[in-house]
Amino acid sequence: MQSKDELALRIGGLLYTPALNTGIVEKLETGAIPCLTALSLCLEDSIQDEALPQAEQALKQTLHTLRQRHPLGEGLPLLFVRVRTPQHLEKVHRLLEEDSDLLTGYILPKFDLSNCQRYVSLIRAFNAGREKTIHIMPILESKMIADVEKRIPMLLSIKETLDGVRDYVLNVRVGGNDFSNLYGLRRSIRQNIYQVGVIRDILMDILNVFAADYTVSGPVWEYFGADPEGEWARGLKNELELDLLNGFTGKTAIHPSQLPIIYNGMKVRRADYQDAMNILGWQAGGLGVAKSADGSRMNEVKCHGKWARKILLLGDIYGFQEE
Repeated sequence: MQSKDELALRIGGLLYTPALNTGIVEKLETGAIPCLTALSLCLEDSIQDEALPQAEQALKQTLHTLRQRHPLGEGLPLLFVRVRTPQHLEKVHRLLEEDSDLLTGYILPKFDLSNCQRYVSLIRAFNAGREKTIHIMPILESKMIADVEKRIPMLLSIKETLDGVRDYVLNVRVGGNDFSNLYGLRRSIRQNIYQVGVIRDILMDILNVFAADYTVSGPVWEYFGADPEGEWARGLKNELELDLLNGFTGKTAIHPSQLPIIYNGMKVRRADYQDAMNILGWQAGGLGVAKSADGSRMNEVKCHGKWARKILLLGDIYGFQEE
């Protein structure tokens, strides 16, 4: 059985598709989407209000069909449903309860102090007496969180709430485009999110509060295309590198063409993997420091243990970068 930490890293690139996408079953069964590790069936922004009842029924049928053909979820990516509000979550969970064992969990948009207690109460109730855990992935993206005056106390309060259901929190996500929209900003294909100062500051505060205890996933890159060597791909690779450097792991994807790049970006260097194994199996006598496997840097058993555990998991899941 996978640990929660391993499951969180297996999400990798989370692809969004509208719940109205009735063709998704065929695509999943034919492997039409390369490098698909996790899929969000969305009932929120991608669905117009008047089409919500139709989307809910389409989602129910999609899950029912998948469960009939794959009762244990074999051969399927991790499946999530993005809801709208706590009230909507309660309704959707009742609607999908018959097939809910196929779900890894729910994605909770605009998660802040206005709704977090209700969300947490519901997820506790859903998991009471349940054999397979239903996880949550809250998205931090609202104006309440962006408010510079109240941000840190608010983030700490949200974390305290999530800590009460930590076993159910698979991933904390961020809404880069939602934050950008608050200020009327949008990065170009030649820029990255870390160059947008006001957004960078919000993201760094989120990482500061959450990344020590939770997997935090990076913001969406909104450019895509057919050419995997195109400018959009170079921009995505650059932002992925900065994501990992700053503490994000994984990324939201809005188009299937992004998935192979995100997947490859999750691979680790062989030298890092070897160092990680050496750190976790430390055999340096009384010394706490030693040269790396390739002799190019210093490893410290007390400082690099957490990094090493993450590198081993990523290497075991995604493999190694081409040197």
